[in-house]
Amino acid sequence: MKLVPEDDAGAIGFFASRSTLWSSNAVNMGSTAPIITAMNARTSAAQAKLTAAIAARNAAKTATEELRAAIRAMRQAGSEVIKQVRTKAAVDHSDAPYYLADIPVPPIPGPMASPGTPTGFKVTLNGDGSIKATWKCANPAGSAGTMYLIWRRVGSGEFVSVGGSGTKSFVDATLPAGAASVTYQIQAVRSTAVGAAAQFVVNFGVTGGTMTAAVVSAPKLAA
Repeated sequence: MKLVPEDDAGAIGFFASRSTLWSSNAVNMGSTAPIITAMNARTSAAQAKLTAAIAARNAAKTATEELRAAIRAMRQAGSEVIKQVRTKAAVDHSDAPYYLADIPVPPIPGPMASPGTPTGFKVTLNGDGSIKATWKCANPAGSAGTMYLIWRRVGSGEFVSVGGSGTKSFVDATLPAGAASVTYQIQAVRSTAVGAAAQFVVNFGVTGGTMTAAVVSAPKLAA
């Protein structure tokens, strides 16, 4: 460990605590009175500068906090004015308030894109013989009320509707016993907009006496 502390306050304390002792023993300890006097003066100056620096840092911290508070208050007041301008424009059915306030007129929103295409299809067999299917679907940001229509085809038969879901999951409790393969078709719909339907093939088997189900093909878009 160093004799004189590395930190500023510690170094000042080290020399300040020895000021009187070194002044009394300057010659006998190998120094001189003028040198000790000069050192004591510089120690006092360093202490004064440290005190001033601490005060300045505290003042800067306070000033910064006051600045942030003032900016928050300004933003709040400004937001209220902007809100009033928007309200005036809406009530008058006119863009004039925006021009007078030098605020950009809000763009007219375009039609929202169609729902996405289901992907990431997974299945789980339940103990009662039903099958739970889950999937992913990237729908447009801000969209709501998306539903999913589900069809099922057994083997090479025709697709039949098996229901719908308001979430990205569905339990098929009407799966025919003994089916070796089924194809699910899922399509996202929202109001009058529809997304592209995707099909997923699921094969069934038995492993170690236990019924299994697996998605065996990548999704393909329905024709």
